[in-house]
Amino acid sequence: MKTIHDPLLNLRQFHIALFLPNLGGGGAERVFANLGNAFVEKGMVVDFVLGKAEGPNLSQIDRRINVVDLGTNTVYGWLRPMKSYLKERHPELVLSALHHANLTALWANMLSGKKTRIIVSVHGTMSHDIGKSKKKLAKAIPLLVRAFYPKADKIICVSNGVAQELINKYHLPKNKVQVIYNPVVTEDMFKKAEEPLDHPWFQPGQPPVILGVGRLTAAKDFETLIKAFALVRKKTEARLMILGEGSERAKLEQLVKQLGLQNDVCMPGFVDNPYKYMKHSSVFVLSSRWEGLPTVLIEALALGLPVVSTDCPSGPAEILEGGKWGKLVPVGSPEALANAILEALNDERGKGAERAKEFSLDRIVDQYVALIKELEQ
Repeated sequence: MKTIHDPLLNLRQFHIALFLPNLGGGGAERVFANLGNAFVEKGMVVDFVLGKAEGPNLSQIDRRINVVDLGTNTVYGWLRPMKSYLKERHPELVLSALHHANLTALWANMLSGKKTRIIVSVHGTMSHDIGKSKKKLAKAIPLLVRAFYPKADKIICVSNGVAQELINKYHLPKNKVQVIYNPVVTEDMFKKAEEPLDHPWFQPGQPPVILGVGRLTAAKDFETLIKAFALVRKKTEARLMILGEGSERAKLEQLVKQLGLQNDVCMPGFVDNPYKYMKHSSVFVLSSRWEGLPTVLIEALALGLPVVSTDCPSGPAEILEGGKWGKLVPVGSPEALANAILEALNDERGKGAERAKEFSLDRIVDQYVALIKELEQ
């Protein structure tokens, strides 16, 4: 365990630790970066405790945050240094995310003897997240969750769908589970959206761009989006851009080639600022098979894009309030997705901006602060 930068701590202030495997480019990591920065602004002492201090969101956190590197990407290597961290730094509260980190936080707390308050957060439906994994440890996660999550002071779920699964399927105590949406909409997001975008597809007079954002994995089902785009191209001139990186890149590139869409599909990989792309795109599409609370869908609403989403478990229907703020289509149907995209190309911009305010950073941080005060009473 090593400290990367350690500003002078005022121990009279509330001391909170945020624990994650790393600060990669995913939604949970971006959410925690937002939370950490907001907690610092509230006057809290904030530690970011990371299994490995790496990832694109590491550069996004406030310099006043103390970053602690446990030094390993392996789950098995986190327990001992996490226990040492709790004994040495004794934060008043740990907020963790993702099942492996959640369990490690609970176990380390039990072994440390410090009895730190622990809030675990769940960012996706466990049946999907765990069910698709081939790792041996993943298969044990549901049993471990049932046994140890009740020992947390609170279990935060990012959507009602995630909460209901934990209560109904995994029998976690209802009084321990609380829904707090992700803090997605920030002032920084709007500032970044105004940055110049130097890409020929977004010059005046170019065809409309349909945008997808996310890891290139099975969960995001960009295969269906590409097939839907092929149907859209038969009806109108348009282009498809998918921002993100992942294990399915080769498979998706092969599909683009098979469908003869090489000139109209662009997959530039992970980008630090997706918001300027959102601002200049015509439609945002979420094609996922499953989600927790899809951050990018909320961001697209906030930036005024017409949106199309699969009605996957869980999150999109909750965000869009059953289709009030965007179009919902069945999972895995290129035809339904294509029809909805064609309709959305004619939709007015700005329709969902009001709904996105419910996911603003200030609103969500206030809910976390209220929870912290409640636990401290």
